[in-house]
Amino acid sequence: MTAVILAAGLGSRYGGLKQIDPVGNYGEFIIDYSVYDCIRAGFDKVVFIIKEENLEVFEETIGSRIKGDIKIEYAFQNMNDLPDGFSCPSDRVKPWGTAHALRACRNIVDDNFVIFNADDFYGKETFDAMYNSLKQVNSENFTMPGFILKNTLSENGHVARGICESENGYIKHIREIKKIMRVDGESKYEDNGEWKALDENSLVSMNFWGFTPDVFQYVEECFVDFLSDPKTDILTDEFYIPTVIEYGITNGKFACNILKTNAKWMGVTYRSDKPAFQEYLNGMVNEGLYPENLWA
Repeated sequence: MTAVILAAGLGSRYGGLKQIDPVGNYGEFIIDYSVYDCIRAGFDKVVFIIKEENLEVFEETIGSRIKGDIKIEYAFQNMNDLPDGFSCPSDRVKPWGTAHALRACRNIVDDNFVIFNADDFYGKETFDAMYNSLKQVNSENFTMPGFILKNTLSENGHVARGICESENGYIKHIREIKKIMRVDGESKYEDNGEWKALDENSLVSMNFWGFTPDVFQYVEECFVDFLSDPKTDILTDEFYIPTVIEYGITNGKFACNILKTNAKWMGVTYRSDKPAFQEYLNGMVNEGLYPENLWA
């Protein structure tokens, strides 16, 4: 079973390529801990979705450390990789988004798989639960660990989350909100320059998904719709995985089960998030949950 890691982001809010910024005492990245947890859960292959120009630095760092422990492949997110009949505007600067990144591994992944962010720490229990869930899913039933919004906010700025409406343990609707943060002690999101209240107990996606290879068909269909929509700004708009999920559920193509968790999100969205994360990580090392030198 395969683990796909989204590592092609620009890291603009962080101020650098945060996916390969050390957080562990022996130079480990957040990705290292995710890969370590994948191996413990039973995954036997990892695919890093990156920019092609970052291949060498990935191979020299994380790739060289885990070589021999798990099969490694790379997929490249390329802005010119679009469905037939579409082309990328020459003045587009931003990547096309997480669903476009997922599409980049369509010719590499042919088994059930998880996909998740390189700069989020999800913990061993989440990977164990997703591995066990993927052994049971079929083409009409995907899965997602659902977090509580208040447990996923950064103290240092806004974050993007997929806000979910659920019914009987399944996603009913999901929408991607780009800017969520605490404002005057309340969870709020920005809507056309106005900050609006958001239930802090809302169920959210942390961009961790369990799929079968059938998802690539739905990604392609939804991407064509996205690019064809006259309301899409092809210079700036992004194509997100929650957009594909909403498309599939609304059109009755598949269902998405929610594995609800009360776990607290830990990650490094901003450089100022890093000290708190390292303190959290050291606490787990002291408890024996992770070795001090991860790959020793």
